[in-house]
Amino acid sequence: MAPRTEHTRARRVYGQNLLTTTAAVRQVAAAAELAAVDLVVEVGAGRGSLTAELLRHVRRVIAYEVDPAMAAALEARPARPGLTVLAADFLAAEPPAVPFAVVGNIPYALTSAVVDWCLTAERLTAATLLTQLEYARKRTGDYGRWSRLTIATWPRYEWILAGRIPRSAFRPVPGVDGGLLRIVRRPVPLVEPPAWGAYQRFVDLGFSGVGGSLHASLTRRFETARVAGAFRALRLAPATPVGLVWPEQWLSLFRLLNRRTGRPGRR
Repeated sequence: MAPRTEHTRARRVYGQNLLTTTAAVRQVAAAAELAAVDLVVEVGAGRGSLTAELLRHVRRVIAYEVDPAMAAALEARPARPGLTVLAADFLAAEPPAVPFAVVGNIPYALTSAVVDWCLTAERLTAATLLTQLEYARKRTGDYGRWSRLTIATWPRYEWILAGRIPRSAFRPVPGVDGGLLRIVRRPVPLVEPPAWGAYQRFVDLGFSGVGGSLHASLTRRFETARVAGAFRALRLAPATPVGLVWPEQWLSLFRLLNRRTGRPGRR
């Protein structure tokens, strides 16, 4: 009865659904591709099942667990070299000053906040997050559509759907399956740093919603003939909804339309 009571309390207070199968724990760790990683920051360590698996692959793990009772229980276990347990809010933490990866079975309600933290951590190499399957599919284009956040960050990060965890692997059992989302920093950005601001403005313009298509939105700032020519070069129909334009097509359009001046032109 005690474990069930602990699970129920954790879910109500902290939004946690804990992994309870060895296969699921190993699947998360395998998806994280930790062979070249020295330091992992774990989000939501819970009772430590994933923590123990991570320590089999890396030398150092900093495990964040906001539930003080769970953190205390994890810290009270026999000493494990390389493990630091912090009873603290991961979202309030300063990122490590050395290269690191993030791995975690995160509370679904905090998914956007955790992703934002990862995207702004300068030394992050990759994040492997167990999210709702729908979120992981949305961010990685698995529905055939691409979200604004994915397009905006694509030059710096690759978004990968790395697997599916059945809801039966959690306690309490959530209403949906989990998805393994990988956010991997590119060794070389696809847009050079001096052009980063221009690319962000380009994405903002493209998602401004004029006419429901990327073509219509871009003609607000660029010459219509240039936009039409760029779309023809990519064999992209002008009526294509903005969400159906692939990240690689966005990058090509950005380069084609900014080729001459390095900044958006006007009609």
